[in-house]
Amino acid sequence: MQPLDLVRLIADLCSRMKLAYFVTGSFASSYFGRYRTTEDIDVVIELPSWQVREFCEAFPQPDWYVSPEAAMDAARGPGTFNVIHAPSALKIDVIVFDGSPFNESRLARARTVQLPGGGTAQFSSPEDVILSKLVFFRMGGSEKHPTDIAGIFQISGQELDLVYIEHWSLMLGVKDQWTLIKRRLGLP
Repeated sequence: MQPLDLVRLIADLCSRMKLAYFVTGSFASSYFGRYRTTEDIDVVIELPSWQVREFCEAFPQPDWYVSPEAAMDAARGPGTFNVIHAPSALKIDVIVFDGSPFNESRLARARTVQLPGGGTAQFSSPEDVILSKLVFFRMGGSEKHPTDIAGIFQISGQELDLVYIEHWSLMLGVKDQWTLIKRRLGLP
């Protein structure tokens, strides 16, 4: 099992269950930017509590571990829970859609991407990946987030909607982090 296999699996499951979703985090930043190894897949899913049981049953033991209680708590919260593939120790971090204006925008802007080796999945737009990375950079300061952002600019920079990033960086309270990243990248 490889991370890409997890993406295919979650995309197929969400499609079958008619759940809105998008892949985000480091896997998405690697898709739009420079590749970086990651042991987990971050996915935002609009998962109502009445579908939690069916979702969890799609990951049978002993190969999979998911706590139905944690999943239900996350669906009611909203919050997060994990799905772990035991043989590979790979993990899906499920972030239950919270209906916030930013997540509404992210969901509306999600794009269908072709996966290497076949299949498709919904991915957060590169602008929204950048904004999420800015939020995490503000929270923890890890240099992996600016590095991921730089990779997205290197590969997808010409296609990015900078006005959108400017707007949401202000709305999300990450304007200072965005200014710092722009300075590092030599952007006006």
